[in-house]
Amino acid sequence: MHQPLRNTSTESNSRLLALDIFRGLTIAAMITVNEPGIHSRVYAPLLHAEWNGITPTDYVFPSFIFMVGVSVALSYSKQLAKGIPKKQMIGKICRRAVILFILGMFLSILPLFNFSNVRIPGVLQRISIVYFFSALLFLYTSWKFQATLGALILVSYCFVMTLIPVPGYGYPVMEPGKNLAAWLDAIVIPGRMYQGTWDPEGILSTFPAVVTGINGMLAGQIILSKQTAERKIIWLFLAGFLAFALGNGWNWFFPINKNLWTSSFVLYTSGLAAMILASLYFVVDMLGYKKWGKFAMIYGSNAIAAYLVADIFSDLLFLKWGGQKGVSANQVIINAVLPSGIPQEIISLIWALSFCLLCFIPVYILYKKKIFLKI
Repeated sequence: MHQPLRNTSTESNSRLLALDIFRGLTIAAMITVNEPGIHSRVYAPLLHAEWNGITPTDYVFPSFIFMVGVSVALSYSKQLAKGIPKKQMIGKICRRAVILFILGMFLSILPLFNFSNVRIPGVLQRISIVYFFSALLFLYTSWKFQATLGALILVSYCFVMTLIPVPGYGYPVMEPGKNLAAWLDAIVIPGRMYQGTWDPEGILSTFPAVVTGINGMLAGQIILSKQTAERKIIWLFLAGFLAFALGNGWNWFFPINKNLWTSSFVLYTSGLAAMILASLYFVVDMLGYKKWGKFAMIYGSNAIAAYLVADIFSDLLFLKWGGQKGVSANQVIINAVLPSGIPQEIISLIWALSFCLLCFIPVYILYKKKIFLKI
């Protein structure tokens, strides 16, 4: 018999299973799309859009950032309710943000500890920055201030990217490697950048990424409100739909673009994430259909550990043993399967799904032992 969710505000000792499942589905999708067996043979939906536009793969990272904001709202509201001083929380926030940032940089030099390969921007680095500012905003500002600030950042970013001339061109440019964000990355960021002279997790695009976190916090505020569960779900879905529609409209003037993390991209993906969370909230926490999501819940309850495991396993499987002229485990396995005549795209996909399951094994062991990586 399914247990209905209590029609009160989110209780201090409860855990939103929908959030764990959504996070788990997201991290599983992130691992799958990042680890194809044959990088040149991948189905189109599992690739990022080359520039403007969006694919299902482009939803993954912003969804995770959105959930960072939701988690900040749920977690720190509980700590405030317990009377924990804000100064004490600030110390932990700073420590977590710094560790995440350094960890992201450390992963960039693996597996050969090549310090010339260090990358200052990155996925974990962006998560750390979004987490830091989201947490500070939640502790010291109201949701109205957060919403206003988010809107101002998105509008300002749109004006900056579309109206300010790029040095060397004399007019605004939105092309890859030539836009204002790329120009700033090239003159400010030391070390390796993902695209050579610019980085998709660069400086300017981090500002709207913080707004994705703010949107998650606003969704968390809806969940924390003293409304019935039904009304929370309705408001969360409605807010998501409005953001999704506004992002579609803004796309006509400031195209949806993950590399630039454009304002339209923020609203479009945040809106979709809010609607997915509302749907999972309804199915999992309200109606009680939980068993189907056990795999995702386990992944989602230890997302950082899953990300680290995936990065380390990937390095080991793609590392060329015996130097650059050697072969990797990936090459040995793929070359053994190729003569079967199975389409290479299917082989690539099977590898990615198998890799995701492989990464699940240590995460499951940690889950059974009740070990959760909390930075």
